[in-house]
Amino acid sequence: MTHPPAPPDTWIVPELGPSLGRLSDPPGRPAGRSLDIVLDDIRLELVTGLFDMAGAARSFAAGGDRHGAIASLGRVGWLGLWEHAVGAAAQRLAESINQRLRAAAVESRLPQKKLEAFLLSPVDIRAIASRLGSGGANFVSALDALEQTVPAAASSGQRGRLGQEEWQRALATTARRLESSWLALLAAAKTEEERWSGEIQRVRAWRRAVWPLWLLTGVVLVAATYLGLVLGGYLPVPPPLQGFADFWWATL
Repeated sequence: MTHPPAPPDTWIVPELGPSLGRLSDPPGRPAGRSLDIVLDDIRLELVTGLFDMAGAARSFAAGGDRHGAIASLGRVGWLGLWEHAVGAAAQRLAESINQRLRAAAVESRLPQKKLEAFLLSPVDIRAIASRLGSGGANFVSALDALEQTVPAAASSGQRGRLGQEEWQRALATTARRLESSWLALLAAAKTEEERWSGEIQRVRAWRRAVWPLWLLTGVVLVAATYLGLVLGGYLPVPPPLQGFADFWWATL
C-alpha cells in the first residue's frame, strides 16, 4: 500500500540527535579529555534545551505555523543555551579550583588573609568563561548562516520548499558545530585546571617564615648571656639593672 505524498507545504523539523554526535551521549560516557570535575549534567541540560526547542518547533509545524517553527530554533535560543552552559562550566571549574586552594591552605597552614589573594574572584571566573567559550566561534558562524536561510524558508511555494531544505541543512551544520564547540570547551577546561594547578602547588608549598623566630631566639640568648655575666660579677652592672642585681644578690 502506497502512502499519499505529503502536502507541498508540509514543514519538517529534522531530528537533531544524530547531528549532535557525542554531545548527546548518555551520562557516564563523557566526551573529550578527562577532567577533575564532572560536566555531564551541564552537557545534558544543554541537549535537553535543544530538544525542547525542537519539540516546540514541531508543535508549531503541526499547526501550520512555519514562522513559529523557524523562530523556535532560531539563533537566540541556540546562543542562549550555549552561553548558559559556558557560564555554568566556568562557575563549576572555579568552585573546584577554590576548593582545592582551600584544602592546600589547610595543609600548609596558610593564613586566611593570604589565601584570599589566591582564590578566584568574579573577574577571574568571567575570564575563564571567556576562554572556555572561545572554541564556539565556528558555532556562532553556523548560527549566522542559519539566520540567513530564514527569509527563504519562511516563504511559501517553491521558494519556501527550497528554503526549507537549506534551513534543514543549516540546522544540521549548527548542531555539528555545537558538538565541536563543546569538545573544545572540555579541552579548554583541562587547560584551565593545569593552569591553576601551579597556584594550588604554591599554596601547598607555602611555609611560615622562620627568620623572626630565629631572631627572637638569638636576642633572648644574647640577653640571657649578658644578664648572667652581669649577675655573675663578670661585667659591671648598668644603672637600669642595679635594683634587680641588688635584689638577686640579697636572695642568694
